[in-house]
Parts: sequence; structure tokens; C-alpha cells
Amino acid sequence: MGCDSVFANLNRIIHGYPASFTYSLPRSGTWQIPLDYKGSTSGFRASIVARARFIEDLVTEQLGQGVTQYVILGAGLDTFAQRRPKIASQMRIFEVDQPDTQGWKKQRLSELGFGIPEWLRFVPVDFEAGWSWWEQLKNSGFDASRPAVVASTGVTQYLTQDAIVASLRQVATLAPGSTLAMTFLLPFNFTETKERPEVEEAEKGARSSGTPFISFFTPPEMLALAREAGFREVRHVSSAELNQRYFTGRTDGLSLPNGEEFLIATT
Repeated sequence: MGCDSVFANLNRIIHGYPASFTYSLPRSGTWQIPLDYKGSTSGFRASIVARARFIEDLVTEQLGQGVTQYVILGAGLDTFAQRRPKIASQMRIFEVDQPDTQGWKKQRLSELGFGIPEWLRFVPVDFEAGWSWWEQLKNSGFDASRPAVVASTGVTQYLTQDAIVASLRQVATLAPGSTLAMTFLLPFNFTETKERPEVEEAEKGARSSGTPFISFFTPPEMLALAREAGFREVRHVSSAELNQRYFTGRTDGLSLPNGEEFLIATT
């Protein structure tokens, strides 16, 4: 599977979350899940919020270092540009996704009075027709000579290792100083026993919807793939680290399950 085929699955994968998974990350730095998170899916909903917060913190940090391009692969209904305009307006944001999804999103933004600011670029890619997301990105004003932050979350578990490697190699060709933030799932036997039923239920649901989990990696395996793809620096951010960063001191027991980890790779 080629690099473009990697993202051909995103329309089913990224947009497969039900509306109930909507989250809010206010500019104040506090965040909420507007649901009763005490149910069996609380950990997974917390994970979706935490990974969004982590990436937005990374984007803000990189902006402080002069990186002003942000690429969201499979952007879906991401609302960073609307929620964080003070930061987003200092950047050029590229949302890569299917044309029909983006058409609906732009219509809703207009209806709600947000509009489309000049610094927000929608990059429509018809993956089924074989369009190249990289060529479309460049045609949308992406400057390949300047560094960027690239985010890809909740995707690798649905892809073959060859497809993941193709994606890594493409992003590794970006300008020096670029950063990739990509999530991956640990093998089930690395999941804590108390959380295994939830993970198995998620895997069962994915399989029944036609998008089974097919790829799992230990942190050393994923770091090795990134190094071999050509990244200069690679590091692993664990769910335990995210728990410490974002959930310490909570009195409601909300926390991330063990299982979804981050690869942070720099060119």
C-alpha cells in the first residue's frame, strides 16, 4: 500500500466516531468532555481529548520556535482553527481530507458564522480516485522548504506496516525542523489487565464496522521504523506521561487507559 493509500482509510476511520465523542478544549487551558464519562467508554473518550490537547500544546510550542505550518491528516471536524484563533492566525493550517467531508464542514462553518480565514487551507484529496495528498498539499500553498508540524492520530492500527512505513518516509522528507506526531497502539498483551476488556471491545467494534485493527507496535519497534524512515530524532510519549500531564489531581477518577502511545519524530 502506497503513501496515498495510507490516508484513503481516513474517511471511514477518522469520521467513524459518533457525535457523542465531541470534545471541547477552551483557550483557558481547561477542558471538558460534555458527556457522562463514568461509563465504560470513559477512558477512550479521555484519550481522544488528551491526544488533541497534546498535539495542540506541541503546535503552540513549535510556533514559539518559528514553525508556522500545521498539517492535519484526516482533519475531519477538527476545530483548532476556530477554538484557538489567536494562535492559529499566526500559522498556515492545512486540513487534509475527503472533498465531500470538507464541503459539508465549510458549509457548517459558514452557517455558524465562522467563515474561512485566509490562513486556513482545506486540502481536498479524493483518495479513492488516486489523488496524491502530497501534491495537493503543495498545490494548496504548503511551502516544502519550511518546517511544519504534521499530526496523524487514531490511524496506524488500521493500516499495514508497509503503509505506515510509506507515510513515515514521506513525512521524513519535509524540511529540517519538521515534527510528526503520530499515535500507535501497543500489542494487547501490553495492556493492563483491568483495561483489557475495554480494548477488546473496541477491537471488536472496529472489526464489525469493516475497519479491523491490524497493526500494533511496541515503542522500540515504532521508534526503529521512524529512524529507518529517515527522521533525525525520535521519541516515545506514553499514555502514563499524558496521564501525569493532564489528569493529575482530578477527583473524578478520569484517566487514560494504557494502550495508545505517541511517536514524536523530527526531521
